[in-house]
Amino acid sequence: MARKAAAPTKLFVLDTNVLMHDPTSLFRFEEHDIFLPMGTLEELDQNKKGMTEVARNARQATRFMDEIISGVEDGIEAGIPLDSHSHKAATGRLFLQTSLSRIQTPLSLPNSKVDNQILGVILSLREDQPKRQIILVSKDINMRIKARALGLPAEDYFNDKVLEDTDLLYAGVRELPADFWDKHGKGMESWLADGHTWYRVTGPLVPSLLVNEFVYQESGNPLYAIVKSVKGNVAELQTIKDYAHQKNGVWGITARNREQNFALNVLMDPDVDFVTLLGQAGTGKTLLTLAAGLMQTLEHKRYSEIIMTRVTVPVGEDIGFLPGTEEEKMTPWMGALEDNLDVLNKTDDSAGDWGRAATQDLIRSRIKVKSLNFRRGRTFLNKYLIIDEAQNLTPKQMKTLITRAGPGTKVVCLGNISQIDTPYLTEGSSGLTYVVDRFKGWPHGGHITLARGERSRLADWAAEAL
Repeated sequence: MARKAAAPTKLFVLDTNVLMHDPTSLFRFEEHDIFLPMGTLEELDQNKKGMTEVARNARQATRFMDEIISGVEDGIEAGIPLDSHSHKAATGRLFLQTSLSRIQTPLSLPNSKVDNQILGVILSLREDQPKRQIILVSKDINMRIKARALGLPAEDYFNDKVLEDTDLLYAGVRELPADFWDKHGKGMESWLADGHTWYRVTGPLVPSLLVNEFVYQESGNPLYAIVKSVKGNVAELQTIKDYAHQKNGVWGITARNREQNFALNVLMDPDVDFVTLLGQAGTGKTLLTLAAGLMQTLEHKRYSEIIMTRVTVPVGEDIGFLPGTEEEKMTPWMGALEDNLDVLNKTDDSAGDWGRAATQDLIRSRIKVKSLNFRRGRTFLNKYLIIDEAQNLTPKQMKTLITRAGPGTKVVCLGNISQIDTPYLTEGSSGLTYVVDRFKGWPHGGHITLARGERSRLADWAAEAL
C-alpha cells in the first residue's frame, strides 16, 4: 500500500502585535513556515523604545530574529530553518520580505498604513504561491475583519492560551457524588489528629482528585474536607476548620458561605505558601485575605508585615501624574484597601473610639502599599504579599512577582478574570489563569473560585442583571 503523502505546510504571515505579545511566537508554529513583511519589522522598530512590557517584548523579538538571521550568509529568500534555534520545536522556515515591489495595495486602501501594506503582501504571496495555504495571524480584530473582507484567511494567535475555555479552569472545589462512600468506603481507615478527622479512601474517583482540592457533601451528614495526599488510587482526606462559627472568627470576620470557609482554610494554613482567589465583585476576596493577613501578622506574629500591590490600570481616563512618595501615589488605587479596613476596624465594638483609633494606627503601620513597577530584584522575607487585580498581569509579569518570595513569605493573588483591562490579554491568556492552572495539585498551593456575592442584595442583583 502506498504511503500517504504528508500534508502540505502552511505559510503564516505574522502581524506585529503577535510578536509584541509573545516574542517566542516565532518558534510556536511547529512544521509550518513563517513570513515577516517589512511593515511588521518597521512597526517593531517603532515600538522597541521604553520600559513597558510591549517594548521589552519588541526588543526580545528583534533579538530572536537577529540570532536566527546572523548565522545565514546568503539565501534569505529560500527561508531560514528554525529548528536549530528552537531546539527542534519548530521545523519550518522563516521568510522575510525581500522585495518591496511585491506589495499591491488592495482596493485602493491608503498605502501609508502598515496594516494595508501587510494585506498587500499577502495578496502578492497568494499570486506567487496559488496552491499554498497562506494565513494572516493577528491579535488585532479589525485587521482580521479587513483580511476576511478581502477573502484572505485570518486567525487570532492562540498559542499563549492556557485554556481554550475558562469554564474548564480548575475551581479548587468539588462536590462528591451521593454514592461516594458506597464506592470508596470499603476498607476505609479513619483517625483523629490535631483536632481534625482523617479518612483514607480508595476508589475510582481518587485518581482525578488533586492535592489541596476541597471536597464536600451537603446531604444528611455534611462533609467538608481537603485532599491532603493522592497516591495511585489511595487518597487521604482531612476535615477542615469551620470558620463560619463565631468562635473561629478571623479578625472578627466569619465565613458566610462554603467557598469563603474553604478560602479561610488555605489563607490561614501556614503550610500553604501560594493562594489564588477568583471571583466576581463582592465575593469577599480582599476582605478575607486582609482579615487572615492581619490575624497572622499582628496576633500570630507569623509574618512581619502585609504588602499590598495592584496593577494600576484605570477604568476611565487617567488622572495624570500624582504627587508624593510611592505610597502616596498608590493611594488612589487603594480605595479597596481603605474600604475593607473600615469593615475590619468596626468588628471590635468593645474597644471604644480610642481603642479603635489605636488599632487603626497599629494596622496601618503594618500594611505597606507598593507599586508593581519596582519589584524586580527584590526579595520579600516573612511577608504576607497580596497582589490585587492580578487578572491584568501577563504570565511573564506574574512569574516576576511570585519569584520575589523569599523564605516564610505567603503570596495571595486576587482577581476576576471577566474584568481584564490590559490590551491583548484575554481570559484564556491572563497571568492569573496561567498560575491557577500551573499550581493546581502543588502541596503548598491553594485555589478557590468564590461563587456567591456577599456585598449586598443591590450589588448581587446588578452583577446578575446588568
